[in-house]
Amino acid sequence: MLDLRLYMLQRLAPLVIGHIAVMIYAVQGGLTVDEILARTQGSVAWFLFYGSFVVAVSIHGAIGLRVISFEWFGLKGRALQLFSWAVFALLFGLGAKAVYAVTFAGAGL
Repeated sequence: MLDLRLYMLQRLAPLVIGHIAVMIYAVQGGLTVDEILARTQGSVAWFLFYGSFVVAVSIHGAIGLRVISFEWFGLKGRALQLFSWAVFALLFGLGAKAVYAVTFAGAGL
């Protein structure tokens, strides 16, 4: 049952499609970094969108590396579980820092 829940948590398609659409819009619109940040700073909506993306990507990456560690290196049990959580924490921490930087850092909050 845990594997099914993890599988469902990592479904990224809507977030990836949204991210690609935003990137295409920004590039075709000729937006500069300053213009993009002006639109994202202080935005709870962008924080929630990219925060959700970070959670999903962190889960997805941890699951992928968990499978590789099990199949290639024979990592099992508690060691595999700790490795998976460490990967998740690292990815989530880095992603959360980036999301904060583009949504709230310097927004006068």
